[in-house]
Amino acid sequence: MFSRVREDIQSVFDRDPAARTSWEVLTCYPGVHAMIGHRCAHWLWTHRLRWFGRLVSHLTRFFTGIEIHPGATVGRRLFIDHGMGVVIGETAVIGDDVTLYHGVTLGGTSWNTGRRHPTLANGVVIGAGAKVLGPITIGAAAKVGSNAVVVKDVPAGATAVGNRARIIDDEQARKREEMAGQLGFSAYALAGDQDDPLAKAIHGLLDHAVETDRRLELLLRKLEDAGVPVEAELAKADQFDPQYLSKIVD
Repeated sequence: MFSRVREDIQSVFDRDPAARTSWEVLTCYPGVHAMIGHRCAHWLWTHRLRWFGRLVSHLTRFFTGIEIHPGATVGRRLFIDHGMGVVIGETAVIGDDVTLYHGVTLGGTSWNTGRRHPTLANGVVIGAGAKVLGPITIGAAAKVGSNAVVVKDVPAGATAVGNRARIIDDEQARKREEMAGQLGFSAYALAGDQDDPLAKAIHGLLDHAVETDRRLELLLRKLEDAGVPVEAELAKADQFDPQYLSKIVD
């Protein structure tokens, strides 16, 4: 139990730059409290003390705002950021090093008994407000964008966005995501067909940045081929702050 708690605390430091001290994480992070409560509830549940397991789960939800059914199977180093409104169903299976943001639902689509909740492989990231529904599998290191509704399997390493969620697999989307990472934030939670004007504006900026970089690289190659030195000129160019766009979005 104590070794798992130490792992939980370290996982917060690994994935949340706001964390300052172990004492702060242990006393002020509801995701850590939810995992401690779930381990107790799951132990009771697997030892057929199911009413007591449900009671511990209920009390944990009361204090943290995170509801994890005591029957759910949760791996190591699960990080629940903020946590309010997270719901994890009875037959859900969560691997190691998974990250869930607030408002995530791992729910079912059937009232039948048996497996009816999702399976999340190692390293999965689920964005805020996303709904992952049914006995589906989210592959290792896959990402689910904020407010996405996922009802089909997501391959390992893929990114799913939208309602219903679809896999981002076109070249422009991949370039957009790479550029977003370079600029200091991840755009995996934004879909190109969203009606939100801010989302469309950010997509337009990222697409323009990708195209501008492509043209600049082409011009530099042409200049070098023509024997025009460009290194000195590039050294005088203004340096772009990688956090600038993130500050604008915030």
